[in-house]
Amino acid sequence: MVGRHAVQYSRVIDLACPVRACAEPLELGEQLALRCRRGHSFDRARPGYWNLLQPQDRRSATPGDSPDAMAARRRWIDAGRADPLVAELRRTLAGVPLGARPAVVDLGCGDGALLARVLVERDVELCGIDVSATAIKSAARVLPGATWIVANADRRLPLADGSTDLALSLFGRRNGPELQRILRPAGVFVVAVPGADDLIELREAVQGRALRLDRVPATLAALAAEFDLAERRTSSWAAILDAHGIADALALTYRGARRRERERTRSLSSIAVTLSAELLVFRSRSC
Repeated sequence: MVGRHAVQYSRVIDLACPVRACAEPLELGEQLALRCRRGHSFDRARPGYWNLLQPQDRRSATPGDSPDAMAARRRWIDAGRADPLVAELRRTLAGVPLGARPAVVDLGCGDGALLARVLVERDVELCGIDVSATAIKSAARVLPGATWIVANADRRLPLADGSTDLALSLFGRRNGPELQRILRPAGVFVVAVPGADDLIELREAVQGRALRLDRVPATLAALAAEFDLAERRTSSWAAILDAHGIADALALTYRGARRRERERTRSLSSIAVTLSAELLVFRSRSC
């Protein structure tokens, strides 16, 4: 449940065992442990999530976003800089036909801060998946009634076939074959990617040139085998960033660690920027 009242884990979204060559259904048992009929068991961590990340799916000792990037994203959202995007996402999802209490999965959910605003007061069975245990731990505090899973969304998803009504990738992962597998026949996949002119003024100040970066063609090509584009919406708005906002923008775009680019921004006390995102609504080719 997303909203004012959190569910008490009477059930979870339909999960599947992540152990290689298993994929049996995971049932919620004593002490909120997940267990499949082959005996594979996963305890619920105290903060309220399950770690289903398998050793072969771990890409590093601390996978996922850096703590600096996660903190910058939270400040960015708390400052209201993503509010126009949140409003557009709500309008987009309002046009998606969903049944009662739909199963919603967010891939690369991060700390859940953006998701909480997008789905506020929506009655859904929500599952967030991220490879970062730190991010998922934070998400479990933000929305304690959802199902939070540590897993690698680039690999096999720990979800049952046809278990999902709506899948989200809000600047996150996009595993086409797996998404097609977990979505119900009438399921919908909503993707958000940065717009071509997103932060273009800051990129010009930092990199010395203003290049439009259109990510939509590559996104469409990557999903073409499994999905058809049903709708495309563009959200664009203006903002003025102070020095702290500039630093957070750099951390969000993974440029904050580059010494030369940090030096270029030291003289910037503020900058007017364009913020934009492309929202893509997909339907599975199997429909």
